[in-house]
Amino acid sequence: MTNENKFNQLCVLQGTVLGENSIQDFEQFFIDNFNARVKFCEQVVTNGNESKDEEGCRNDILFYIHDNDIPQFALKRFSMGIRWWEDVVSYNDNSYLYNQEVLDRYEVKW
Repeated sequence: MTNENKFNQLCVLQGTVLGENSIQDFEQFFIDNFNARVKFCEQVVTNGNESKDEEGCRNDILFYIHDNDIPQFALKRFSMGIRWWEDVVSYNDNSYLYNQEVLDRYEVKW
């Protein structure tokens, strides 16, 4: 099995943009600060929800974390407000935040 197949847990970093930083800078940040390997997926813009008085247009970054790094990352991620994909779109019913194309690209695994 290659390292490529060991990135299975999707994470959401809400309210963040890459800005001037490269994808490599983003991935290196997690190695340096969390001792965790990540694979950047994409930056997405959220939808709003009128019934919840939300405007939308928030930038979120989606990335995978390496399976072997999840144990040391699981608690540390809270310091940056990083959430598991499943917590965002399934358990807290926030799937409305993302376009259907984004939801179709990323499987809910648990």
